[in-house]
Amino acid sequence: MNIRSTIALAVTVGLAFAACARAGGPDGGAQGGTAEAAQSNGAGTETAIFAGGCFWCMQHPFDELEGVVSTTVGYTGGHTENPTYEEVSSGTTGHAEAVRVTYDPQRVGYQKLLEVFWHNVDPLAVGHQFCDWGDQYRAEIFYTTEQQKKLAEASKTALEHSGRFDKPITTKIVAAGPFYPAEEYHQEFYKKNPLRYKFYRTGCGRDRRLHELWGDEAP
Repeated sequence: MNIRSTIALAVTVGLAFAACARAGGPDGGAQGGTAEAAQSNGAGTETAIFAGGCFWCMQHPFDELEGVVSTTVGYTGGHTENPTYEEVSSGTTGHAEAVRVTYDPQRVGYQKLLEVFWHNVDPLAVGHQFCDWGDQYRAEIFYTTEQQKKLAEASKTALEHSGRFDKPITTKIVAAGPFYPAEEYHQEFYKKNPLRYKFYRTGCGRDRRLHELWGDEAP
């Protein structure tokens, strides 16, 4: 069990005890949201979906971006309906941990979202991100419109031609499918559990690797 799974298990157990105390038993709560509900947008907003390893760490930088209306962490890109965290973590569902970003295109462009994405992932990694191994932690861009696809492909091409890296960019760009919101305790984990979040992020070597890759452009 890796460092993040240990932290998640500790939080899950704590929440389970709290839920049982409130509801009088282990069956007192409902599970997550539906893919249909996850796809809904507010008027005048657009949706972008990115996977970059631990979704705790991907939600944080987008939340800080002016023009982002809301973010939701969840699972996408797989074949299992309404997956749980445990199922996705097992690597059997095909899903990636991801963040869905609802943004106001009048205040922030998709190009800026792409910039934030690239600077928060290791685009050279295959089958993992940082200390988290498995395809469920892959870096991937899920476009929701043809315009997003064009911009994402252009940004990847520019990065490939920049000469920054001497290895190929492995990040895939694919059409978005159903997005399933993760369990509530994962939402804004960095705010709810700041010490655990910092412990995980440091222990995983995420910021150290991002600095190696991006230098002063690292978050």
